[in-house]
Formats: sequence, structure tokens, C-alpha cells
Amino acid sequence: MAWGMPLATFTFVHVALSLVGIGAGFVVLSGLLSGSERAGWTALFLVTTVATSVTGFGFPVDHLLPSHVVGVVSLVVLAVAILARYALRLRGAWRSTYVVSAALALYLNVFVGVIQAFLKVSALHAVAPRQTEPPFVATQIAVLALFIVLTVLATKRSRREAIPQV
Repeated sequence: MAWGMPLATFTFVHVALSLVGIGAGFVVLSGLLSGSERAGWTALFLVTTVATSVTGFGFPVDHLLPSHVVGVVSLVVLAVAILARYALRLRGAWRSTYVVSAALALYLNVFVGVIQAFLKVSALHAVAPRQTEPPFVATQIAVLALFIVLTVLATKRSRREAIPQV
């Protein structure tokens, strides 16, 4: 049992939150790239991504795992994004801070998703059972490169155009 529910149910909720967060995060990132506000999607992305990180600590384990470290980093990055977006209203440098922190939070969720895919999808696990093999490393490098490019572009775009205030 995790947080009062069967482990299978808890896992389903955690994965569902993660997938919704990733999907909403890509909608938010596309909005940042196109200069269009997506306030509802932004709230959904931030809430579900926080929930994903928090529920990640609910799995029964007996020691600190790399996933816990990623979860802590993600929560710190999300706190910065939420502060920049809602408390500081994207004023001044907080606009770029928000874009970078939101993109980083999405990247961390996708990073963990790639790890889980290579662990759980039999075809992927077969080509990289230890997650040190070239297909896994190449996939993670490609995801990182994609997010670096998208984050740089979104940050440049956000400096040129004001993101509408909520």
C-alpha cells in the first residue's frame, strides 16, 4: 500500500499524472515558442508535474534512489517556475527564469519517462537492459539536445514579446 491505496493503483495515478504533465508541458512549451498564452495549460502542467514529483516519494523503498534526487531537483525548479509565473508575474528577468525553469521541469519529467520506457517496454529493455548501452545513451542525449534548443528558442522569444499577464 502506498498512501492508503494498493500499489498498482498508486502507480497508475503517478504515471497518469506524469503523462498529463508531459502532455500539458508540451502545449505550454509550444505556446512559449509561438508567443501565445496558455494559462489553463500552464496551471495543469505545473500542478500535475508537482504532483508527479511528490507522488514519486510515495513508493515503498528502503534507501535514497536517483529518482528521489531528480524529484527534489524537479520540485525546486517547479517552485522557481511557480514563483516567477504567479507571484512575480514574469516581470523583468523573471520572464526568462520562468521559461527556463518550466522547460527544465518538463525535461526532467521526460528524462524520467525515457528511463521508465527503457525499463518497462520490453523492446527497449532488450536493447538497453542496463541503461548504459548506446541506444539508451543516444536517446537521452537527443532528448537533452532537443530541450536545450527549444529552451533557447523559447527564452529568446519571451524576451521579444511580452507573455500576457494573468
